Amino acid sequence: MLDSRVNTILHPAMNSLVNYIPRQISANTITLFGFVIGLMAVPLLWFKLYSAALAVILINRFLDGLDGAVARKNGITDLGGYLDITCDFIFYSGVILGFALAYPEQNGLAAAFLIFSFIGTGCSFLAFAAAAEKHGISSDAHGKKGFYYLGGLIEGTETILFYVIICLFPEYFPILAVIFGITCWLTVCGRFGTAFSLLR
Repeated sequence: MLDSRVNTILHPAMNSLVNYIPRQISANTITLFGFVIGLMAVPLLWFKLYSAALAVILINRFLDGLDGAVARKNGITDLGGYLDITCDFIFYSGVILGFALAYPEQNGLAAAFLIFSFIGTGCSFLAFAAAAEKHGISSDAHGKKGFYYLGGLIEGTETILFYVIICLFPEYFPILAVIFGITCWLTVCGRFGTAFSLLR
């Protein structure tokens, strides 16, 4: 919901940073480096090092924005789009796994529901992108992407804000995870409506 607005601010800032990055460093290299950094959040959360985990999460998201800026400058590729979205979805679920590992009895069920909800948002997002490619449907509403970016109530910005909140207030993870999972399903319903409108 907020991604397109946030990108109008972040994209110019990231585009200016690209000028300081050596051309030998590719967008894919930044994507994979950021992914490895992001996965460090899992053991940090497991050991309840929430501040350190939050720092790692924010670094991952910064690098995720930076790899996009490098791709826009050097040329967007299918491999880059594949790596970016795949690493993002694994990272998003990994953070929730970290909270489940920290307190399995307290957080486990809510974490399972949220990852289940992520499957819904991820499938509805990627399945539409594949169909949109087949039918020649395109949009630049979220900036130049390697595939159709179908928005919704819950997008990247909302997810990161949620991660910041649960790292700052981990004791409220179960209720916050359930609420966020419900909003994910509202996003799925909205995407179903868009798919019926544009694809049938």
